[in-house]
Amino acid sequence: MNGKRNRLAMTPSIRAACALATLLAASAAGTAHAQQAIGPSCDDRHFLAVQQAFEGGSLRGDQPVHVCGRVIAVSRQRHTRSGWHGYFYLDVGAGVSIRIVSDLDRMAAPPWPWVAKGDTADVVGRYYYDNPRSQGIDWTHHGTGRNWGMPGYVVVNGVRYQ
Repeated sequence: MNGKRNRLAMTPSIRAACALATLLAASAAGTAHAQQAIGPSCDDRHFLAVQQAFEGGSLRGDQPVHVCGRVIAVSRQRHTRSGWHGYFYLDVGAGVSIRIVSDLDRMAAPPWPWVAKGDTADVVGRYYYDNPRSQGIDWTHHGTGRNWGMPGYVVVNGVRYQ
């Protein structure tokens, strides 16, 4: 069987599984490859596949993601043990919204809130999944750390904050 025939026989779910396997391999190989795996434009379908893999128990460990959508809610800023944070919820399609965490002490941005309900947003960061009620995307700023080597950002209505 030739390679062309194999590619044509792949169903969308098999292609999604292959894309997820490629991302996981890239993440294990290092953040430079992980950055390439998430790509320069948002991929909400990829995010939803990653989220589903966490919920199904087949995936563990934080994952780089690039999502976009419409802001459906904005929370007030809160002070945590790691500083001031702003939170908003992004509709990524398929009836799913995800919490976006912005480290306000590390971001070059105006005072919170710099995002409003109805805005469009594009977010690169670290997807964490503790359980269905505790998940979100953080590391949405320019910094990196010992446990996360990929800088992130948030673009709101075309204005980039990081």
